[in-house]
Amino acid sequence: MISFESDYNNGCHEAILQRLSETNDERATGYGLDDFCTAAKAKIRQACNKPDADVFFLVGGTQTNATVIDAMLNSYQGVLSVETGHINVHESGAIEFGGHKVLALPTHDGKMDAAELDQWLHDFYADIAYEHMVFPGMVYITFATEMGTIYTLAELQAISAVCKRYELPLFIDGARLGYGLMAEGCDVTLEQLAGLCDVFYLGGTKCGALCGEAVVFPNHNAPAHFFTMVKQHGALLAKGRLLGIQFDVLMQDGLYFKIARHAVEQAIRLRDAFVAKGYEMYSNSPTNQQFVLLDKDTIKRLEKDFVFEQWFPVGNMMNCRFVTSWATRSEDVDALIAAL
Repeated sequence: MISFESDYNNGCHEAILQRLSETNDERATGYGLDDFCTAAKAKIRQACNKPDADVFFLVGGTQTNATVIDAMLNSYQGVLSVETGHINVHESGAIEFGGHKVLALPTHDGKMDAAELDQWLHDFYADIAYEHMVFPGMVYITFATEMGTIYTLAELQAISAVCKRYELPLFIDGARLGYGLMAEGCDVTLEQLAGLCDVFYLGGTKCGALCGEAVVFPNHNAPAHFFTMVKQHGALLAKGRLLGIQFDVLMQDGLYFKIARHAVEQAIRLRDAFVAKGYEMYSNSPTNQQFVLLDKDTIKRLEKDFVFEQWFPVGNMMNCRFVTSWATRSEDVDALIAAL
């Protein structure tokens, strides 16, 4: 079976595996206080052009979202997200479990609209009973989105401006940040993204690492005792070196972006083949996630040789997701294109 199920069903990039093996007999201080983590943090700060950034390594995406949001909100605050946002749909209520409500806004191909955000905030404070309600405490978006789409620089600037006007921190979930920044037509750089938000993370789990996410507070603005809260949320790895080594390798000579670009290139090949063969795409995704409408017979036929996900019905068709990754081989894409 050839898998297009997800971008985290392989192990890790061979360069990471080699470095883990090379350093296996070395002893290192725990909890991310080792030299490997220090070196990786320096590379991340340089890539963001944020020399004073606070950088922390956490074990996975859900723990990262739950920890960052809980650390930055007061008990009476919630987090604004689009309806399709990962924290609102695919994290088993982790944010609510931590005591904070997800305040859902309309979604536009997975994206938040700055004007709608502005209107929602205006209406909230215009309500004379707003003190009886869950206060908006931060804004959460993903790059790339759950639908594989990306924000333009202008869209990010508009959302950032609204956040600043209402003094709300902007949190960018970067679980697939590499694939987003390397997307076809992307006009956003890592440096620009870091300059527009209050916190974001570089996803490792879905982009070449065995596990791990690198949380970045660009302006030396991490909440007080964030390290302690990471541990409270079960997101602190005692053998922190394992995360530091992985991100040190990924950030060396731009490997993180090179392997992300490979995934995007393979996804675009697949998208173009779907379109050329007459299939209808659900969304116009420029990233490593492609959504296509398939009938039951086609799904049954393809499932004999390929693994992919069925998301939800659209009329009498099914919206199916095909995902490429840093590990996707050209010949696997060739095989799927031939099977279409």
